[in-house]
Amino acid sequence: MIQTLRLLLWPFSLLYGLVIAIRNFLYDKNIFKSQKFDIPIIVIGNLAVGGTGKSPLTEYLIRLLKDSFKVASLSRGYGRETNGFIYVEKTDSFKKVGDEPLQFKTKYPEITVAVCEDRVEGVRRLKDYHDVIVLDDAFQHRSLTPGLSILLFDYESLFKPRLFLPAGNLRDSFTQRKRADLIIITKTPSLLSEEKKKVAISRLDVDTNQQVLFSYLEYDRPYHIFETPETKNSILDQDSEILLVTGIANPRPLLSYLESKCRKIELLSFSDHHSYAEKDIESIVKKYTALPSKNKFIVSTEKDFQRLKRFLSNPLLIGLPILIIPVKACFDEKETRQFNSLVLNYCRKKVK
Repeated sequence: MIQTLRLLLWPFSLLYGLVIAIRNFLYDKNIFKSQKFDIPIIVIGNLAVGGTGKSPLTEYLIRLLKDSFKVASLSRGYGRETNGFIYVEKTDSFKKVGDEPLQFKTKYPEITVAVCEDRVEGVRRLKDYHDVIVLDDAFQHRSLTPGLSILLFDYESLFKPRLFLPAGNLRDSFTQRKRADLIIITKTPSLLSEEKKKVAISRLDVDTNQQVLFSYLEYDRPYHIFETPETKNSILDQDSEILLVTGIANPRPLLSYLESKCRKIELLSFSDHHSYAEKDIESIVKKYTALPSKNKFIVSTEKDFQRLKRFLSNPLLIGLPILIIPVKACFDEKETRQFNSLVLNYCRKKVK
């Protein structure tokens, strides 16, 4: 079925790829102009649609830089119902600023978080008041020339067909990987052997001046939305049943992680950036109630929480054991030093 659908969509993918090729050619030949800035600008992006771990890496950079530099995070604010440049506040709704920028501001209120679909305009508004600007999901925005470009590839995607939208999930040409200063292969399995790392790198055919690092996801201790005596004493363990509620691009890593932490798990998956409605809350509570175990939980992500928290006063949810699981991007010890050194040296050199 999938192969048939891809075959039917193939002509549209060819047309999409042609448009992308022409656009990149015009930038490469400087017919379309790209703006440079003196301030350190770090761009994080990917070539595919969603699910490579851009948000955890953005948070990694924020944690790395915020104590030494005045940091601004600039995003498009995907899914917001507003336009133009907006400074994000913790009290904003995801409909105003987008779920990921709201998550960044909630977790790191000391930094500036802004949204603007025009990244050049966004940088212009921020550059005079900050030392470093981190742009989330901006690799395709060639109207802006970053000082440090970080391109992400999900490990599993390296071994799948590379097809343009809509037959596949590529939104830019695979050849554009050559523009990246650093390539990070994300969501790698634990204990990945050196031999398998070499195979993964060979799939990228990188230039000699491009560094390739491997990162993995690490899930932090879950926390309860409702702090009550009952929830404080309820513990997620091997005897638990879980209803996992997600509206993210790729819930598989989280699902795999939780399968080892509980007796039974049911996944209720929505589309990425899904805007939850009252009917969704009713569906969630109905599925949770149907779980037979007394030791049961609703589990979701920090990103989903930005879209769910407007329903916390809903009588159906109040007092339920709802757990949120934070996630971090991590490297092994050697590559942590390598990555941190590269980023910090770039920023220090530019700020001087």
